Amino acid sequence: MPPSALDQLSRLNITYPMLFKLTNKNSDRMTHCGVLEFVADEGICYLPHWMMQNLLLEEGGLVQVESVNLMVATYSKFQPQSPDFLDITNPKAVLENALRNFACLTTGDVVAINYNEKIYELRVMETKPDKAVSIIECDMNVDFDAPLGYKEPERCYKAPEEPTVRTTHAFTGSGNRLDGKKKGIEPSPVPIDPSDIKRGIPNYEYKVGRITFIRNSRPLPRKTTEDEDSEFIAFSGEGKSLRKKGGRKL
Repeated sequence: MPPSALDQLSRLNITYPMLFKLTNKNSDRMTHCGVLEFVADEGICYLPHWMMQNLLLEEGGLVQVESVNLMVATYSKFQPQSPDFLDITNPKAVLENALRNFACLTTGDVVAINYNEKIYELRVMETKPDKAVSIIECDMNVDFDAPLGYKEPERCYKAPEEPTVRTTHAFTGSGNRLDGKKKGIEPSPVPIDPSDIKRGIPNYEYKVGRITFIRNSRPLPRKTTEDEDSEFIAFSGEGKSLRKKGGRKL
């Protein structure tokens, strides 16, 4: 802006930083901006090209400049005008760094930022707490809309396939049994004739209250006459001769 504008503003009771409202009355378009320097020629204002496009202003056209006070921004939402903006590794950090060169934002404007020698345009979709806000030294939350012309990748739905179960057999070789029989062949049971089933014979001499246990099934050896004569019973009151019968007395 020209130096005369600074002289006139210094006489007025304005607040800093200096913010301005630019209006193109021919197209009824308006935007907001700050000021970089007061070194322009008299009657001339230098505007960025993207700002002139927002105002539908041609070079040499007339623009009205007013000093305004704007509220500090708390939130802003942008829509990239090309899907190429998604190729940036960290677009939010790039945008926040580029907005340091801006003094204010106006809802509906298309701002241009330069990154890696390429110009990216973003439309201001929303600003809070007002449609025009100041972004000088403020904490502002930034959000993005889907880029203009962006299409979601189509997702092909595939029906879930039934799981295939494969059975594997470890140690598929055949083995031999220790008893000589073939593995896996069970002996067929021999049918039993009902006549072969022997049932127990009841003891018809059994008497109630008496149980006889046979301790030894073997028959006792018969005693000879000599063994019966030589049998000695202790403490019976009878004596026995130590010599055999028919022997000589001493």
